[in-house]
Amino acid sequence: MSNMTLTLQPVIMAGGSGTRLWPLSRAGYPKQFLVLDDSNRSLFQQAALRLQGLAAPDLAVRAPLIVGNEEHRFLVLDQLREVACEPRAVLLEPIGRNTAPAITLAALQAEADGGDPILVVTAADHIVADTAAFTAALQRAARAAAGGAVVVLGITPDRPETGYGYIRSTPGGGGAAGADVADVAQVAQFVEKPDLATAERYLAEGDYTWNSGMFVLRASTWLTALDRFRPDIAGATRVAFAASQTDAKFVRPGKDAFAAVPAESIDYAVMERCPGSAFDIRMVPLAAGWSDLGAWDAVWQAAAKDADGNAAHGDVIAMDSRNTLVHATSRLVSVVGLDDVIVVETPDAVMVADRARSQDVKKIVQALGAQQRGEQNLHRKVHRPWGWYDSIDMGPRHQVKRIMVKPGASLSLQMHHHRAEHWIVVSGTAEVTNGDKVMILSENQSTYIPLGQTHRLANPGKVPLEIIEVQSGSYLGEDDIVRFEDTYGRQ
Repeated sequence: MSNMTLTLQPVIMAGGSGTRLWPLSRAGYPKQFLVLDDSNRSLFQQAALRLQGLAAPDLAVRAPLIVGNEEHRFLVLDQLREVACEPRAVLLEPIGRNTAPAITLAALQAEADGGDPILVVTAADHIVADTAAFTAALQRAARAAAGGAVVVLGITPDRPETGYGYIRSTPGGGGAAGADVADVAQVAQFVEKPDLATAERYLAEGDYTWNSGMFVLRASTWLTALDRFRPDIAGATRVAFAASQTDAKFVRPGKDAFAAVPAESIDYAVMERCPGSAFDIRMVPLAAGWSDLGAWDAVWQAAAKDADGNAAHGDVIAMDSRNTLVHATSRLVSVVGLDDVIVVETPDAVMVADRARSQDVKKIVQALGAQQRGEQNLHRKVHRPWGWYDSIDMGPRHQVKRIMVKPGASLSLQMHHHRAEHWIVVSGTAEVTNGDKVMILSENQSTYIPLGQTHRLANPGKVPLEIIEVQSGSYLGEDDIVRFEDTYGRQ
């Protein structure tokens, strides 16, 4: 191994929608930003913290590049700041184009930042039980990738799983990438998700691992491979990146140009084409209690269970039940006499499913979309860059919201065509712009915003501001907002 220090560039892919974990995961607040265990950290936060541990005497680690959706940009920053992790940049996709264009944006950004770092590409929504084993495997992969190899992490299977793609590998050889990969397995083939009999055969044969979707390779290696196998994606993404606009940590590719980029996954665009080509593709095995939490059954698999195989989160009572998952978020949920069932409760939806059919939860999301129902996209409690609001009651001509504004934050200067509002301060201090007047309100004080009046709510204090807002009028939709000024660049 060379004594030269290698520069690693972590890349966290945070653009997924997580439809199979509805109703907890929604388009506006997908699974990577959820807390699903007792760590009190979201999956995204756990991913960022894991990657901070990659540094070694021969490995220098840059701050992470995040690739995500424009809609989630403030969620990304807020959650990273909660765990004291400052990103190098947040690349915002104006429209989803799958993982091959996403990693290409990261590779182009990494090159623009200088040098030819080794990209360590991971998803934002996986769990890993053994962080030490995870770190050791990625460090080994990085050293193997230094000479130009493409390295994928293969999960050592512990059951005949039909929900994952597989990697068939053979013992390592020298290869074009040099001595650092001599003891790293050679990838012979990527195979699609198998049926149960095939998965059992893969497990028995022993030379198959699950495809984790985690890749380690130099930025130049990725761009060269993409130029070779999918020059259309490479060229179109370069055009979009060249039209990028930067705003603090946010990097926005050209919207129209990015819309023209063909949508394709990393696997189909490059990885599955590498075996047998001029590109040396390797596999480093990982046995670390990994799961991609692709559906509620995977959440049950990864969760702590009682003697009857039941996993519970929140206020749950389970009687005479076995192998169930009950996830309660806002109230007591009790079950009696259930086997192999999933129950998930949120303030505005309850989902009950056969555990073996948990992949089909995405069909519920599709039905919600076809009916244009709000439960597809948003929770009752909606996060905003300034805080959040919770719609606690609604009628034909009224709506009641509980609103929290972060210290130092403010809503936009705005007006409504169809509703008036009453604001009552519950805690904290409110600075209220009401027409041409600016006033300070404290606990138990209130104000009235007439229909059509320009207004703004701000928190000048050092503690969160909470108010109750009572809306009344002929139309109460969130699109009845005319913004005149906005700190967060919203239209």
